[in-house]
Amino acid sequence: MNQLQIFLPCAAGVEDFLAAEVQRITGVDSLQRSRGGVSLEASWRDALLLNLHSRLAQRVLVRLWHGTYRAEQDLYTAAAEVAWEIWFTPKQTIKVELTAQHSPLKSLNFAALRIKDAVCDRFRDKRGERPSVDTQRPDVRLFGHVTAETLTLYIDTTGEPLFKRGWREDKGDAPLKETLAAAMIVATGWDALAREAATLADVPPLVDPCCGSGTVPIEAAQIALRIAPGGQRRFGFEKLLPFQPHVWQALRDEARAAERPWPEGQAPIVFGSDVAFRMVDFAKRNAERARVAQAIELRGGDALQRLPPSPRAGVLLLNPPYGERIAAAGVAGRNAAERARVGGREQARDEDGQTADAFFERLAAHWKSHYAGWSAWLLTPDLKLPGRMRFKESRRVPLWNGPIECRLFRFDLTARAPRPANPDKA
Repeated sequence: MNQLQIFLPCAAGVEDFLAAEVQRITGVDSLQRSRGGVSLEASWRDALLLNLHSRLAQRVLVRLWHGTYRAEQDLYTAAAEVAWEIWFTPKQTIKVELTAQHSPLKSLNFAALRIKDAVCDRFRDKRGERPSVDTQRPDVRLFGHVTAETLTLYIDTTGEPLFKRGWREDKGDAPLKETLAAAMIVATGWDALAREAATLADVPPLVDPCCGSGTVPIEAAQIALRIAPGGQRRFGFEKLLPFQPHVWQALRDEARAAERPWPEGQAPIVFGSDVAFRMVDFAKRNAERARVAQAIELRGGDALQRLPPSPRAGVLLLNPPYGERIAAAGVAGRNAAERARVGGREQARDEDGQTADAFFERLAAHWKSHYAGWSAWLLTPDLKLPGRMRFKESRRVPLWNGPIECRLFRFDLTARAPRPANPDKA
């Protein structure tokens, strides 16, 4: 178990950030980046560490077979060659999931069924009984990926996806996944500043004026306090045969010992607000469960009225709702009452008749007036938004919010230039 081939899938655009994170967690320098993930050779202990500490990966998979195929029968043959019996027993339930990229196979469901049959037939031959299938709550998850010519088989060590940290019980509509929130924070560079700060007082402020149920502020606070994201949940590897409870407990104890205690009298370092007070209540309860309530100031309020919480310049980071919800525009949480065509584009209006464009124009003016010296980062699928805000982005980072291709824009904020005096009034 000391030379495992590990693959960590991630959202498109996160690969470089994930590679740096994996190096920091494991110390392994030899990594392979591919679209949608990072591969490395590492130990079973490293697999446990990655589950415990990775904020950016979706899962931690162990690769058990890789080769070429031509038809469904080749998938059966390949799966039958894998020594599944060293990983789990026929008493445990399984689920097989198959993904494809440019595959000639006519039915992925049938292909997954052939892999499942091979696994079960091997157990019947080796152990005299077959494992059962449970598509809802399996003990063991098996993954396969086929391209035009190759098949790769994995066993999952994670269980529920890694974005499920265990603390978010209260959430609103279309909540931001924790893994994407973490990627946004890492893209700004704030995470490195927070980790390397000598004291928590040295951490620059981070503000999310459209925080919803608190995902971005909570992720940021956990980073600053060095709280392992997987410290409050269970994992799939706990049901696999290589699992040793005392080893896992030791890793969890090490993670707890490395956390930063909150100093008495220390002011909050992360700030979140939302005009929907219901969402602020959700965020506060989530922050309590995540053990970061002291590090975050959460309050209700319009993004257009949110003033800097500190004289020290910091980072503005937000994922304003888009589409039918203009949540940030002073009426957060309300569904659009009507749709109006503006400049050839369909735009939702809130109950006050304000469009998204009008809100973002006012937001840009507010930032210029009050946040000089700050950097503002905004995640949106609208590539033309900077122009409508009359901003020139200094950086754009491609990120995917589920199936939605977005850009995380950076704006370096400067004070608004004073208006020239009117000579007629002199």
